[in-house]
Amino acid sequence: MPDMLVRLYDLPDSRPIMAKMEEQGITIRRAIAPEKHVVLDWIKEFFGEGWMSEADVAMCNLPSTCIIAVDEAQQKIAGFACYEATNKAFFGPTGVDPAYRGRGIGKALLMAAMEGLRELGYAYAAIGGAGPVEFYAKTVGAIPIPDSSPGIYRGLLRR
Repeated sequence: MPDMLVRLYDLPDSRPIMAKMEEQGITIRRAIAPEKHVVLDWIKEFFGEGWMSEADVAMCNLPSTCIIAVDEAQQKIAGFACYEATNKAFFGPTGVDPAYRGRGIGKALLMAAMEGLRELGYAYAAIGGAGPVEFYAKTVGAIPIPDSSPGIYRGLLRR
């Protein structure tokens, strides 16, 4: 999976996807410190310890760089996205609860994170180890970075 590059100064308008989230009762917002244990436990359950570790770093940034999607009716997490966790200007990890997939939540989380990176003053963002390359290309105009796999993840320690 290659890394991908995103032009943050040329992002599409996120208002339509955020309106769609509101219509579905999904709130896209930053995770905050008092809910850190809830968010990290959820990420570990659905996506494993590696992603949980990255989200832990993102939640320790001030302000938090961990974005969550919350189903307001159920008061539960539907998805998450992190940035500035593994490297500066890096997006990821990100994931959506399988029960919530296909509703645009991943797109909304991606847009919120890209806007967060742009607000930090970056002109470009890297998507590390981009899995759904076509999704990132279509949603934010991301392009693959040649010879970037495995990139910074080379030699990653695992249990």
